[in-house]
Amino acid sequence: MGETIVLYPSPLRGHIVSMFELGRLLRKRHPRFSIIIILPSASSAAAPIASSSSITVLHLSSSAAPAAAEPDQTPFDLARQDTSNLRLALAAIAAAADLRALIIDIFSDAAFPVAAALGIPTYYYFTSGAFSLAVFLHFSTLHGRTSKSFKDLGDETLNIPALPPIKASDMPGGMDDRDLRIYGYFLDTCRNMISSSGIIVNTCESLETRTISAIKEGSCVPDGPTPPIFAVGPLVESKVDGDGDGGHKRERRHECLSWLDSQPSRSVVFLCFGSEGRFSAMQLKEMASGLERSGVRFLWVVRPPPQDASAKSTSGSNDAEDASLEKFLPEGFLERTRERGMVLKSWAPQMQVLSHGSVGGFVTHCGWNSIIEAVHAGVPMVAWPLYAEQKVNRAFLVEEAALALPLSMSGKDGFVSADELAKRVTELMTGSGEGKVVRERVSAARDGVVEALSDGGSSQVSLAAVAELWKRG
Repeated sequence: MGETIVLYPSPLRGHIVSMFELGRLLRKRHPRFSIIIILPSASSAAAPIASSSSITVLHLSSSAAPAAAEPDQTPFDLARQDTSNLRLALAAIAAAADLRALIIDIFSDAAFPVAAALGIPTYYYFTSGAFSLAVFLHFSTLHGRTSKSFKDLGDETLNIPALPPIKASDMPGGMDDRDLRIYGYFLDTCRNMISSSGIIVNTCESLETRTISAIKEGSCVPDGPTPPIFAVGPLVESKVDGDGDGGHKRERRHECLSWLDSQPSRSVVFLCFGSEGRFSAMQLKEMASGLERSGVRFLWVVRPPPQDASAKSTSGSNDAEDASLEKFLPEGFLERTRERGMVLKSWAPQMQVLSHGSVGGFVTHCGWNSIIEAVHAGVPMVAWPLYAEQKVNRAFLVEEAALALPLSMSGKDGFVSADELAKRVTELMTGSGEGKVVRERVSAARDGVVEALSDGGSSQVSLAAVAELWKRG
């Protein structure tokens, strides 16, 4: 099998997709390496989304009888269940091939001690950006400065090198409450990352210049050496790669794309909040009112409120589903806006939508994959963070890079009024006020990303640097 790199993602769909994109990039740019992706036992539902003929895929079997999922089970727990079978798989690969490195993500951290015991150099693939990475690398230091949970510090600011002041309450979910088991997992992961052979980051130098420089200079790890940092992205999900082995079935074109075909250039604002993004019925009605008041053309992906027992994810919409949306929206809203708006239940082909010429703005939950897809497409954003590290990402988008407009939120749940949404959407789409600056900055960011990913660009140079380490063994 020759020189081999093993990639081991956590069972989260977005992490699996991003890890496959990294694998494809390695095969394309450095074909001397054989690529094996080991999928965890809990990833059966997500695995088919990302097959590839140029990559060998192994799927770990469960080492225990299926059990009911615990209500507080985390991705870390799912990975820990596979450590015995992972050890066997890695040992078998090492016996049959020249295994040069193992690449894991933050939630598959349980693999780190397994690989260390086998003498396998381990790298972390950080699927978010350098801004969030700075938080992770500095987390152990922050932990030692207080005995309180960050969630209890309220609006007190945290000083993290190369970042603007971050509110303690904006720390990523799970890292804000030291009484939770997952807090300990994150703390262990952050310490293991610092001890790893290197960190591969899904960003590029031009997008996060200041933060990447500060991390490389060691500012985020004041009490020890910082591992090598390789910014090789930003990588987005591909449908079919250059060799035609993207692993995605050709599907019928989604109806929303046909609707976009009939809209003027850059006239539509797209609202989509990820696979886990849900709002209360009250907030959905407020959002609808805001869109109606704005007068802007819109494409809006709506997921039923979390308390709704019928909430199910779908791929597309039909008449019955459209009718069911009415109970979550103001009476007559769909009829009144039918000439300038389209509402979809649960799902839309996001990358295709953002790349469409009629889309001129994006209201996003600030998930990193969504951010880099928007930058790739040159689409300016309005930032509406909901969970995970998204409030940290908002700080990057709004305060550091000026790629998005902020929203004023109130209360513990971050309620956004109709007037606030209408104001920001109008500002973004008309290019008035701060909207003009954001549009210009996103256009420049897109050009920087294109250059970074091209031959000789900074991301290709970083990928070549880590590949050179693997070649040396």
